[in-house]
Amino acid sequence: MSVRVALIVGSLRKGSYSRAVGLEMKAMAAPELEIELVEIGDLPLYNPDLETETPPAAWTRFRAEMAEVQAVLFVTPEYNRSIPGALKNALDVGSRPYGDSIWAGKPAAIVSVSPGAIGAFGANHHLRQPLVFLNMPTMQQPEAYVGNVAGLLNEEDGRLKNEGTREFLKEFLDAFAAWIEKTK
Repeated sequence: MSVRVALIVGSLRKGSYSRAVGLEMKAMAAPELEIELVEIGDLPLYNPDLETETPPAAWTRFRAEMAEVQAVLFVTPEYNRSIPGALKNALDVGSRPYGDSIWAGKPAAIVSVSPGAIGAFGANHHLRQPLVFLNMPTMQQPEAYVGNVAGLLNEEDGRLKNEGTREFLKEFLDAFAAWIEKTK
């Protein structure tokens, strides 16, 4: 039986390394993981005043898409030693209205991506903090920090050209599938 997994990419940039890595992971996932990209770039900033009988359409779309998945794979860059604002906003939008969080109980995994050497370590660990509060059992091992990512991707098509990284990410996805099964 397959599990529907939301792929949430923290970067909004058109040529995003995070998006490229996330889409590569989607393509290499085993059949039991149905990974679907869920966009966050159109979400208005969370404002409780907009939480009416007719919230913004993008919020409604996002919440409905997330209601259909059983797990979440986050792939994110690091901005100023933390997560991008768009990703934090998506967490906030999905956690409201109070008592109707779309996140609660969904197993999660985090891959952080950086053109620098430390692989967005800060973002990876900052993202874990709100996931604890949101009651998302987050896979602890293996950890995934993809550093020097620009050199791992083909410039033309954004595909992974490094076989070692491809194998690591495949093993990460296999571990995530096992984690999802374990946390059911």
